[in-house]
Amino acid sequence: DKRGLLEVRELQSEVDLLPRVHGSGMFLRGDTQVLSIVTLGGPGDKQLLDTMEEEGEKRYMHHYNDAPYTYGDARPMRGPGRRAIGHGALAERALLPVLPTEADFPYTIRVVSEVMGSNGSSSMASTCGSSLSLMAAGVPITKPVAGIAMGLASDLEGTGAWKVLTDLQDVEDGPGGMDFKIAGTKDGVTAMQMDTKTKGLTMDIIKQAIHQSKDARMHLLKNMTD
Repeated sequence: DKRGLLEVRELQSEVDLLPRVHGSGMFLRGDTQVLSIVTLGGPGDKQLLDTMEEEGEKRYMHHYNDAPYTYGDARPMRGPGRRAIGHGALAERALLPVLPTEADFPYTIRVVSEVMGSNGSSSMASTCGSSLSLMAAGVPITKPVAGIAMGLASDLEGTGAWKVLTDLQDVEDGPGGMDFKIAGTKDGVTAMQMDTKTKGLTMDIIKQAIHQSKDARMHLLKNMTD
């Protein structure tokens, strides 16, 4: 699309779109658009966990919905699949370090991210939307969190040439070999997740992706805080 390697697509952030919810935020990056909605409840509304892996309670939940129209498809509606559950969990993990303590804010918090359109890293757009909606709802998070997906244009098994690409789109995923999602605040990284189609990545590629993502994150955070 003639973007530079370091260029983030057009951004738009908005809060308080929905009049009768506790908080809402919309984040748009290129053709990826996410509407996140916050619902607050009392301490008794915590989710009870009783599974093979863990037991206990959960006071912050993030759920991610990607309906068929998200991808321009016309097909039956189904419950969330593994991809949607994983994307929701990644965005949830990115916000956990900035949430207030239960002593400071005793409410149970649920965020639902409705993905209106997806063309590259809707999970990181959900992270940005969650930050906007939490702040709109009056949840005193310590810092806003933003996330970006880093891609790769490479010929690692041929010439060895490579370039890291900021703000990965769907069409740029796959052939290059990397989808590296990095979320964080202005001060540091809170979550990351990567998948690669190569036989491995060099430490130089990883370092470049992390440094390059910080510049993009600062750009996103400025748009959100404005």
